[in-house]
Amino acid sequence: MNERARPAPTVRHRVAWACLVMLTALGASADGASLTPVQLATLRLGTYPADTAPPEFGGVTLEDQTVSLAGLRGQVVLLNFWASWCLECRPEMQAFEALHHRFASRGLAILGINAREENAAVRRYAKELGLTFPLVLDRDGKVQALYGVIGLPTTFLIGRDGRAVARAIGPREWNGAAGEAIIRSLLADPTGRTDAR
Repeated sequence: MNERARPAPTVRHRVAWACLVMLTALGASADGASLTPVQLATLRLGTYPADTAPPEFGGVTLEDQTVSLAGLRGQVVLLNFWASWCLECRPEMQAFEALHHRFASRGLAILGINAREENAAVRRYAKELGLTFPLVLDRDGKVQALYGVIGLPTTFLIGRDGRAVARAIGPREWNGAAGEAIIRSLLADPTGRTDAR
């Protein structure tokens, strides 16, 4: 990512994003949600106002690959904040691995943002669970703070058009029928939008 091309988020931008995060946490629904209310309710997902852009970030994976949200534009992005010590994260990571195998070729990009752990701990965990999707190291917690994450696991869904779609605070059954239906709906729409009305 070219850091010079995009100014750093201001305090005002971070406060606005934090307000959106809190509204989502309280279950606020908004105009232009990309999934039907029934689909969102199945996994208790909160939505964002239409055309809400998630904070841009760049990072380095466990394999020293540079990734950025901008670089994933055109794909459906599932962004998960996790840690190896988080017991509720473990089943989700295995579910994400299954989704990665099932839907990566159709345009699903899963990124696991590790919260403040050293490479060795992340590497052991990834090996133990057989994780092959990218794990981004956030040792200083900057990405976590940028997204207003205060508890783990927290997951964001981002549409193909780069718009924030939904958020889950706490674990969900992502590889169950409801989770797959949500992923399939997002993948089926080239713009990342579906009719929420």
